[in-house]
Amino acid sequence: MYAFQYEQVTSVAQATSLIAAGGQALAGGQTMLAAMKQRLMAPEKLVDLAKIKDLVGIEVSSTSVLIKAMTTHQAVELSADVFKKIPALSLLAAGIADRQVRALGTIGGSVANNDPAACYPSALMALGATVLTQQREIAADDFFLGMYATALEPGELITGIRFPIPLRAGYAKFKQPASRFALVGVFVAQTEKGVRVAVTGAGNGVFRHDGLEQALTQSFTAQAVDGIKIDPSELNSDIHASALYRANLITVQTKEAVRLALTNA
Repeated sequence: MYAFQYEQVTSVAQATSLIAAGGQALAGGQTMLAAMKQRLMAPEKLVDLAKIKDLVGIEVSSTSVLIKAMTTHQAVELSADVFKKIPALSLLAAGIADRQVRALGTIGGSVANNDPAACYPSALMALGATVLTQQREIAADDFFLGMYATALEPGELITGIRFPIPLRAGYAKFKQPASRFALVGVFVAQTEKGVRVAVTGAGNGVFRHDGLEQALTQSFTAQAVDGIKIDPSELNSDIHASALYRANLITVQTKEAVRLALTNA
């Protein structure tokens, strides 16, 4: 590690001021600290958000679940309110990395980082969530812009994520064994307006699939996706899995997500 300035703040206003002066926001640190050790990042000033009480907690209404940005994966996993309203979101959190990472990693940090194989982006996209910042509200469809890229402006902080409560939802992930990131993860959400399907791990960031959505809107069954073509031409191909293999996994994981949605409804 190298020398840097460390600032611990207790309010969003303090954080915003220090970040505007060149500081780098630090949430759970599960990605950033590892990147710093490898010299992939070298911020001169870290602004630790962990003590901002207003950024921690879960609020539930009749129509939505609001998860504040510094809420840990473990808190989402163990929340009875989240499991009651959106069990797929609770189960998604339970499958992130290992217990140590879940105890420290935060939903806001994960969403802001937008790793192309992270789980949460698929939940936001499929559920039609809204990203809240200290400045505005951003629809999930407009938030994720590709690998590690988001619609956040310099100095803009995520303060929470608001998830509409679906009729049913399920998330299925084929894990890379070492990291437990998704080789392919599929989140399926049935809403009153139709079905939304979001895929993570397979491409250059999270994306929705029109063909799967149309098929499942017509019939919310695992069999409905049989025959839906998954084009491998824009999917990832690496040492872990070929694009063709990932294309097949999208179909397999979509079916499993639908089965889980029907089981946990």
